[in-house]
Amino acid sequence: MKKVNVAIMGLGTVGGGTYDILTQNHGYIKSTQGLDIRVKRVLDRDREKALGRGVPQTAFTDNIDEVVADKDIDIVIETMGGVEPAKTFITKALKSGKSVVTANKELISKFWYELEPVAKENGVGLYFEASCVGGVPVIRTLTESMQANRICELYGIINGTTNYILTKMTEEGLGYETALREAQQLGYAEFNPSADVDGYDAVYKLSILSSLAFHTTIPYKNVYREGITRITADDIKSARELGYVIKLLAIGRRDGNKVEARVHPTFVPAEHPLASVRGSFNAVLLTGDYVDDIMLYGRGAGARPTGSAIVSDVIFCAKRRSHDYTDFAVSETPQAGTEIVGDFTSKYYIALTALDRAGVLASVAKILAESGVSINTILQKGNSGDHATITFLTHKAGEHAVMGALEKIGRSEYVRSIDSVIRCL
Repeated sequence: MKKVNVAIMGLGTVGGGTYDILTQNHGYIKSTQGLDIRVKRVLDRDREKALGRGVPQTAFTDNIDEVVADKDIDIVIETMGGVEPAKTFITKALKSGKSVVTANKELISKFWYELEPVAKENGVGLYFEASCVGGVPVIRTLTESMQANRICELYGIINGTTNYILTKMTEEGLGYETALREAQQLGYAEFNPSADVDGYDAVYKLSILSSLAFHTTIPYKNVYREGITRITADDIKSARELGYVIKLLAIGRRDGNKVEARVHPTFVPAEHPLASVRGSFNAVLLTGDYVDDIMLYGRGAGARPTGSAIVSDVIFCAKRRSHDYTDFAVSETPQAGTEIVGDFTSKYYIALTALDRAGVLASVAKILAESGVSINTILQKGNSGDHATITFLTHKAGEHAVMGALEKIGRSEYVRSIDSVIRCL
């Protein structure tokens, strides 16, 4: 029976869930996996919280040097979050010859290119299944199950907070602020929700997932980002009338050496599998050139699902005789030969407020046509006074062409405001 000693750094929500799984399921893991995994150290700032959770006094520490100096510890689990001190602590652990399992998507997306070489130099592993989509095994699927395929597309609802908010807005008619407050009360959203609602969390995850899917570095800085803070009840209603639901999607595509990676609210056709992903659940749809579509679905956050992914990595790591690393050079910038496409193509939903008089719609259509953007569907609704709301869907068009046309439309004397621009799947 192989004995494996681990240390957990950070006993918050995810760290606590990981500790519970490793202690409560210890016997089950031992009998089914042939591994005697013991939590030898728990590093945290709050001694009383740790002891109250059942951590033995002899296992608690608030000093990283005690963790890295302990030669009996094989694997260090990082669940602190953020960049520092997590980056420093992980680097120390790797240099001391200990493999690391982390759920830290921000750290991996920003400093993967620094951490993997340290792991490789010291012959240890760096595992981060739990960094993307919580308990859903998407990274292992990409790296262990789909090697026979060129993955050409990746679509995902990979942030549970925004999906919960949009679900409430869609199904219960709540306004954005009301849905956000409810998400905060339930613990889905932080007091400062920017990482979720402004799309940063999804950007970090898409950077990691698209890099693994396309075997080339897609830096987080090169991922287009737009959050959900401007989605209105009118947008939700128009989507329903046109046969769509609104989701914050992470989209990655590869065509030869051209890659697009973007996070933004998206009109998803009501019959599409991702349209039925509700509440805080996540889903990722992968398309391979031979396997076609594979969809992974489950809880994308929380103590138990994320802890499950962490323990899965611990078991995977403990069974390795040697550690694998990425089959591409992880770097801070896009690799030579890879073009990150900014002028992607999409259908667009556009809503604007304009003077309610003859010729205005024709004027708007003319500007779009001159930019190479054609209109598919038009809805016009009268407002009080002399203005009307015009909403329309375009045929597929280039991002730059649409934005250029909208800039011209916004300067028109007949148009009061451009209220919404949402891309369509």
